[in-house]
Amino acid sequence: MSEQTETAATRDSGADNDATIQVKGVTKRFGVRVAVDNLSFDVKRGEIVGFLGPNGSGKTTTMRMLTSFYTPDIGNISINGMDTQENDIVTREAIGYLPENNPLYEDMLVSEYLAFVAELRGLTGDDRRRNLDLTVEETGIQEVFYRPIYELSKGYHQRVGLAQAILHRPSVLVLDEPTEGLDPNQRITIRDLIRHLGGERTVLLSTHVMQEVENTCERVLVISRGKLVANSPVQDLLQQALELRRVHLEVEGNGIESGLAQIEGISDVQSEGIQDGRKRYLLSVTAESDPRPEIFQMAKSNDWVLWELHEERPRLEDVFHGLTAESTTTGEVS
Repeated sequence: MSEQTETAATRDSGADNDATIQVKGVTKRFGVRVAVDNLSFDVKRGEIVGFLGPNGSGKTTTMRMLTSFYTPDIGNISINGMDTQENDIVTREAIGYLPENNPLYEDMLVSEYLAFVAELRGLTGDDRRRNLDLTVEETGIQEVFYRPIYELSKGYHQRVGLAQAILHRPSVLVLDEPTEGLDPNQRITIRDLIRHLGGERTVLLSTHVMQEVENTCERVLVISRGKLVANSPVQDLLQQALELRRVHLEVEGNGIESGLAQIEGISDVQSEGIQDGRKRYLLSVTAESDPRPEIFQMAKSNDWVLWELHEERPRLEDVFHGLTAESTTTGEVS
């Protein structure tokens, strides 16, 4: 972990009075296993924050504590400045939650289901009508409002799930894998919808799709083995990715490895085998250098035949894997 990330991961979450979500020193155990270990972070009003972690990292357990499905064994959680254990009902009312499996009553019409949710939320009269109209418009479900839920596409299922989460106009949205199972076009639509919803709400977004994080979130929290290992703006993590540059090389010729060893800026040469007489390499490159022009000139001088020479685009996944490399999923609670 870099010094920058390590410092960010250990910020004092209690220092910001503008935080909508505050998690302070939270620990949760299941028997002898510690699922969440002394976790602290905050999310400011209006932020869209990605919440990432491998399977078994404690991510889902944390979200269930935020929404009061679980209670912390140690520490406390505040929503809008109110402790979730001391003000359970009020803090639940402030949160809209979309769980990963998005449970819906498939035999109901969309209109019936949202009316049922409105009743559960205690919405009546003008508030109910106004909230319902706003929700239908925001989530774009006008065309399917009077259709049975079982007839809907996966994309519209997710929209209806988001509709139930925002119907009571919560100040906080907790979304667990909201684009899971969607095709690329549906992902873009839901991503745009989440960005729109975040304009006036605080959004904590859990996802395994790094592209969703890059295109939707302002900041990223990464949890591994129950501990926070990164708390950084997305751009800061992408900058770390630039330090993990890699170049793919496929070439025919003699003296290739000894030639590559002479090029400044190549920190590691990893052979990826030979195919049809062509040698393949993965080159690790320092952040400030680009060895491709020199490789090209060396190929001309040594009569090498270049089949491939390109730099792999830096990816947020690489930083994520580096931060969570020691995690294990065996027998863990998510």
